[in-house]
Amino acid sequence: MLKILKVPARVRDMAKILLNYVPVYAMLPLGVVTDDNNFENQDDIKRQLYKLKEAEVDGVMVDVWWGIIEAKGPKQYNWNAYRSLFQVIKDCGLKVQAIMSFHQCGGNVGDAVNVPLPHWVLQVGDTNPDIFYTNRRGTRNKEYLTIGVDNEAIIGGRTPVQIYSDYMKSFRQSMSDFLDAGVIVDIEVGLGPAGELRYPSYPQNQGWSYPGIGEFQCYDKYLKEDFKKAATEAGHPEWELPANAGQYNDRPEATEFFRNNGTYLTESGKFFLTWYSNKLLIHGDQILEEANTAFCGCKVKVAAKVSGIHWWYNDESHAAEVTAGYYNLKDRDGYRPIARMLSRHYGVLDFTCLEMKDYEQPGYAKSAPQELVKQVLSGSWRESIEVAGENALPRYDPNAYDQMLLNARPNGVNRDGPPKLKMYGLTYLRLCNQLLDGGNFGTFKTFVRKMHADQEYCPNPENYGRHITPLEQSKPKIPLQVLLEATKPMEPFPFDNETDMKV
Repeated sequence: MLKILKVPARVRDMAKILLNYVPVYAMLPLGVVTDDNNFENQDDIKRQLYKLKEAEVDGVMVDVWWGIIEAKGPKQYNWNAYRSLFQVIKDCGLKVQAIMSFHQCGGNVGDAVNVPLPHWVLQVGDTNPDIFYTNRRGTRNKEYLTIGVDNEAIIGGRTPVQIYSDYMKSFRQSMSDFLDAGVIVDIEVGLGPAGELRYPSYPQNQGWSYPGIGEFQCYDKYLKEDFKKAATEAGHPEWELPANAGQYNDRPEATEFFRNNGTYLTESGKFFLTWYSNKLLIHGDQILEEANTAFCGCKVKVAAKVSGIHWWYNDESHAAEVTAGYYNLKDRDGYRPIARMLSRHYGVLDFTCLEMKDYEQPGYAKSAPQELVKQVLSGSWRESIEVAGENALPRYDPNAYDQMLLNARPNGVNRDGPPKLKMYGLTYLRLCNQLLDGGNFGTFKTFVRKMHADQEYCPNPENYGRHITPLEQSKPKIPLQVLLEATKPMEPFPFDNETDMKV
């Protein structure tokens, strides 16, 4: 007769609490692989990685720079330095979130190194500068190719979408052993400047400073032609791109476009903003489909990063979000359509500014990071996709950690099973010596422990409710009008005022 073994109550309780576990990753330094494609300072990196392991961190996130890998020429990929890096990470017992970084490094907040786009791409721009995002005054931005050329075969006979696809396929082929071994767990697909699905509307290297509203970036010839075609088909060939939306450091009320009862509320303004934001949705959708094709069958999730543009959120116009391509107003949700688009790719939405509190921002910026985070996270959960996130700026204080903990489990820990709401993971920005200093490191270790719901490091994601299955091909395209049905505003889920897992 079979004897039924009784599972001790303490073990059962621990298994239930473990379902509240949120994995923590740390972003590696931007220049961990140098711009000439070398993995230097291996001993220093190894020492830092072992410190992360001591803190029971689950893994690391790393930029895999297009400008480094394909520097020598089209399809001349060199993955050697990254293979060495991934081996060291694996040896330290950590997982990898790999960013397909199709953007330039340099010119944005926190950019300590400079990695331009591949020279053979920039050379095309010497004779055809319209391959770059362009503002109304004609200033070009070389951080990322304009989405106006996504499907133009102008770079050695390939389109940018084909170039990104070939790069991801080569990554899969070269890193197949790390993918098969479960070392690489997430593929974040760079979809714009800073790797974010947005327009480069607030570039520091063109003079933008906080809290400027930014500028629309659609004045290259390709996007201008696209808009003219769209306006003509809508029966308004006379409509033009905005000429009254101000400059980078303006306030909303200083512009005709964004002031009270401004152009953004007119029929032509709404048409333009819908077109501008739709181009971004289509861009993300197309490249994520290529990512799913490249990594189909791998036990990974694909992710897309959305920027936490919290300034002017409390202004009627939401000007800074709108110039970046997030057409988000009181009566229109600019983020849920992105989540709905991601749902067909089984994608994760990665959001920033999780550490910020409203009262920390200057009043004149009309900033509301807490409300923005609630809106984006709630919209993603409503579309049944996973949501991950990170802090926007380096912070080492308990206040910032507590805010991240609150957002990771907005209704706290459930001791009887999975929590009502839980983030997919959190990536801390960024690994550096300051983080590993005595006091800072002690606080960080406590933070990781609290993210893990006071449980020890768990190597098996199945135990905390994450069932890892091979990535499937993207589901059928969602018609644009169905994506736009998600613009209907909905109340965010209720969040607790404070976390129950304070640092």
